[in-house]
Amino acid sequence: MSAAIEQAQIGLSEGGIPIGSVLVKDQLIVGRGRNRRVQDRDPVAHAEIDCLRNAGRIGGYRGATLYSTLTPCFMCAGAAIQFGIRKVVIGDIETYADTLDFLKAHGIEVVALKLTECQQMLADFAANNPDLWKEDKGDL
Repeated sequence: MSAAIEQAQIGLSEGGIPIGSVLVKDQLIVGRGRNRRVQDRDPVAHAEIDCLRNAGRIGGYRGATLYSTLTPCFMCAGAAIQFGIRKVVIGDIETYADTLDFLKAHGIEVVALKLTECQQMLADFAANNPDLWKEDKGDL
């Protein structure tokens, strides 16, 4: 999870939304990503999508674990389901809590860490950038 948090911090330093993700397979990080919606002006450049894109073709996702600093939205959860990722580890479960059941219903093991560091980073960002946060969540 520390590598995902590092990606979130890099995204924040770039003027983006502090959400990070990593993909681990065979105990190695094979992909890293961060929310790049602001930096790339791309509405679907969420951290998990960026991570999967950066991982590239890895010969299958069986046995891979996706780490994210917050609960994946439905789009990102759908990508995990589509590629057969069986485990998702989450730092903050408050933002998209409704997708937890969606992931579980599709056979994905969900590990909710509820890390204060992830929760605080997102809370601070949301307080300082309410319109951008609402846009990212689709609340506008």
